[in-house]
Amino acid sequence: MPVASPFDIVEDLDALPARLRGGVVAIGNFDGVHRGHRVVLKTAMTIAEEAGVPAYAMTFEPHPRSVFNPSKPVFRLTPPAMKMRILAAAGLAGAVTVPFTREFAGIEPEAFVADVLQERLRIVHAVTGYDFHFGRARRGTPEFLRQAGAADGFGVTIVEAETDEGREAVSSSRIRAALEEGDVVHANALLGYRWQVDGEVRQGDQRGRDLGYPTANIALPPETRLAHGIYAVRALVGDRWIDGVASFGRRPTFDNGAPLLEVHLFDFSGDLYGQTLRVSFAAYLRPELAFDSAELLVEQMDRDSAEARAVLASLQPLGPLDLALNGAGPA
Repeated sequence: MPVASPFDIVEDLDALPARLRGGVVAIGNFDGVHRGHRVVLKTAMTIAEEAGVPAYAMTFEPHPRSVFNPSKPVFRLTPPAMKMRILAAAGLAGAVTVPFTREFAGIEPEAFVADVLQERLRIVHAVTGYDFHFGRARRGTPEFLRQAGAADGFGVTIVEAETDEGREAVSSSRIRAALEEGDVVHANALLGYRWQVDGEVRQGDQRGRDLGYPTANIALPPETRLAHGIYAVRALVGDRWIDGVASFGRRPTFDNGAPLLEVHLFDFSGDLYGQTLRVSFAAYLRPELAFDSAELLVEQMDRDSAEARAVLASLQPLGPLDLALNGAGPA
């Protein structure tokens, strides 16, 4: 899939690059940049190409649900940096990130259209999903935006729900629920690419090394609700994807501590401390278990590794975006 070059990341509406002014904007939160989101993005790019103008995304940070209910922050599928990476890989010319606050949520929808879309961005067309709402009391409905565009001279396209093979709408909520159940295969199918996490490798207690399974240990955000268990994964080290097996959980055999992602890379040796590792999830192998001895744990880890190798050996890209994000297959 072609990547727009350059890809402009804009965090100040008053600093919009001249090349994006007068473009087509796809508006939404886009957490996950899943199959449904990408229909919105593709529609924007098609309209922009026909008009000879750029297409870019407008998104909002932090996630609105985390602003309105900070005690229960949303399980982010794609934190900001990852979302930008995927939007770039999808072929857009850039992305505008609007700071989301209670004050911003309370502006009148008419003011959003006039001040943001027209005055600052000078859009020629807006594309949104069927469920996009904005402004005070969520009064800015898709139909409101359509009428505003007709009155103010810009086009508006509302994209209906993208459904999966079971005719159910693809949504970020469904993907989060699948990951919470450990069903990464289903989550990946809804995403259209294999779900990834980024994290800094930190110093651990080196227990895995003592067991013959050295691991790169990564603390994921506390709101990550991925099911605890063992996964077949691939990790990006430098410019090379390496197969591996990972545990996410509390290590009940040993300390039952805070959740930690522990990644064992096959046939790899090297110091990864302090590096940011990108981990792509291919399959859930089993739940996290407590073992009566380290020896029994190692025997199970041997079986887990063999199963992970078999899963990863047959891995095929889920599509062009997955190929761009996760590589062609085993190195």
